[in-house]
Amino acid sequence: MIPGVLVDTDVAIDYLRGKSYAKGLMSSLWDSNTGYLSILSVYELYAGIKENEIEATDDFTNACILATITLEIAEKGGELYRFYREKGITLTSIDCLIMSTALLGGHKIATQNIKHYPDKKLLLYIVKK
Repeated sequence: MIPGVLVDTDVAIDYLRGKSYAKGLMSSLWDSNTGYLSILSVYELYAGIKENEIEATDDFTNACILATITLEIAEKGGELYRFYREKGITLTSIDCLIMSTALLGGHKIATQNIKHYPDKKLLLYIVKK
């Protein structure tokens, strides 16, 4: 896996809703072949999908490089969950797995939900316009 940008679900949703910042970001990531999407974000997209959104969502996910969950990613995700829980920070399992995918793949995370990712070195900050 070459290092790139792991697109969080919120940015993917903004792209699908036509937000200009997300369209510009995704276009540049696809042009450079560095746009990654966690298989867990695919799950989240399809969990909230409406019938008329399926084709556009299919096109979006097919345009991204899918990052699957490996044993190493699962183990690191569990370590991150424990590490932050001991510091009094409660994260979801999905966020820990996305964070571990980014860490192990050398990716940045494109998200607006920066509180979900306490390791700020991973974040690619996105500002809504």
